[in-house]
Amino acid sequence: MTHEIKDIIEAYLKAKEKGLKAVLASVVDLTGSSYRKPGVRMLILEDGSMIGAVSGGCVEKDILRQSETVFKNGISKMMTYDGRYRLGCEGVLYILIEIFQPNESFVNAFESAIKKRQEFKIYSYYKTTEGEHKGIGSFFEFGNEKLSVSNREVKIDEIADLLHLFSQTMPPCFKLMIFGTEHDAVRLCELARFNGWEVTVISGPLESKTIDNFPGACAFYSVSPDALELKSIDDETAIVLMSHNFANDLKYLIELKDLRPVYLGMLGPSKRREKILSEFLEYCPDVDEAFLDLIYGPAGLNIGAETPQEIAISILSEILSVTRNTRPIPLKEKVGRIHS
Repeated sequence: MTHEIKDIIEAYLKAKEKGLKAVLASVVDLTGSSYRKPGVRMLILEDGSMIGAVSGGCVEKDILRQSETVFKNGISKMMTYDGRYRLGCEGVLYILIEIFQPNESFVNAFESAIKKRQEFKIYSYYKTTEGEHKGIGSFFEFGNEKLSVSNREVKIDEIADLLHLFSQTMPPCFKLMIFGTEHDAVRLCELARFNGWEVTVISGPLESKTIDNFPGACAFYSVSPDALELKSIDDETAIVLMSHNFANDLKYLIELKDLRPVYLGMLGPSKRREKILSEFLEYCPDVDEAFLDLIYGPAGLNIGAETPQEIAISILSEILSVTRNTRPIPLKEKVGRIHS
């Protein structure tokens, strides 16, 4: 969800250049079930444009209507949306609507956290009754500094006991590193970016591809395996080796052995995987077993994928299942709620 906040900040900065005001709507509480959970947000601009969504599409129109008074008087308010009678979701959403006007310090701190892949926190103070309430609003915490989204000064200690608090920790944006530049890598890049992930593509030094060949990629590096810069790989990073070159994939694996991404996929059949791992263990006999447990090969879920696009869907689905610690099954076979 961090990428959704990033999209909101970017949209706000563009709107600010045009002189447009902005309002932030945040789902801060929920009774029952709903399409999305507390912590989802959307931005509404003065011209009626909306960035992001907090539901499948029905709630947004009511939020747009409710935001009109916030644009006029700048006072934060609460609204509720009872989906039991309109959405069939059996839940009541509690939505905080407030002016979104972060100052320069806020924007700089946010951009620094994104660039350095540092987590930050969001705190939203709210009421569960509709209407305007003193003190309700959201703050972002970067390090030890709390900054208001509406650029207002409120003594939180004086209001905290009178309001409910919703808080969440936002990890770095999820990142996918693709080692390879063939056609299937392009499709994987496109779909990963569509999913909101930051995508880095690694090319061999003799290949003629550039970042222009990979729509949605945030970065492109054409380097030999032993010249890779790997400091930014963390537990919010997935890696897929798909260079279609046995020697290169083996070299990449050797360079990655001391890192701990959340997922490491290897394209190709099981026999190829076993051969690579066999040679890898000859070069790195003392490798930690925890690293070997991260390797998924052949990469992807068994969904009958054949085309590059379908294979990309298969790989992205497996990455999601690994990061969410969920065993893939048809939802009709799941007992209980869709979301835990």
